[in-house]
Amino acid sequence: MSDKDKRAFQTLDQSSMPNFNSSWVNYKGAWSTTIFVIVVLKTLFTVIPFISPEASWTLTNLTFNLGHYIMFHWVQGIPFDNNQGAYDGLTLWEQIDGGVQFTATRKFLTAVPIVLFLLSTHYTHYDVFLFGINFAALMWVLVAKLPVMHRVRVFGINKLDYDMD
Repeated sequence: MSDKDKRAFQTLDQSSMPNFNSSWVNYKGAWSTTIFVIVVLKTLFTVIPFISPEASWTLTNLTFNLGHYIMFHWVQGIPFDNNQGAYDGLTLWEQIDGGVQFTATRKFLTAVPIVLFLLSTHYTHYDVFLFGINFAALMWVLVAKLPVMHRVRVFGINKLDYDMD
């Protein structure tokens, strides 16, 4: 079977039923939950003794971006067995809105790390070292969201044997 035929079957499988793995990001409350997670992280790092406010902002940024990257750009497939493997090899980011770029949900999920970076930079008083750490974390998450990175596995890292590339 050629790659073109495999892609056609995969597209048919994906359109046969809703993707419950990625549809939740469009549900009411998903966006506010994202903001709530950031507030909880910031609160958690603020109440830990001996952590400065600057370090708590940086830790909040790093923790959120790491979790965001793992959840949206690293884990592939879906946890349900009812899809016949139609989404195997696709990250959650690639599954959101059927892979359509620049939807409202994708714009929101792109804006959140940017706003968190700006807040972290401001509240660390533009310290050059902390700026570098926060900027690196931002770039790591943002590059993975670029349309040119759709279905791309850099250096084959995290590539499954049966990816339909």
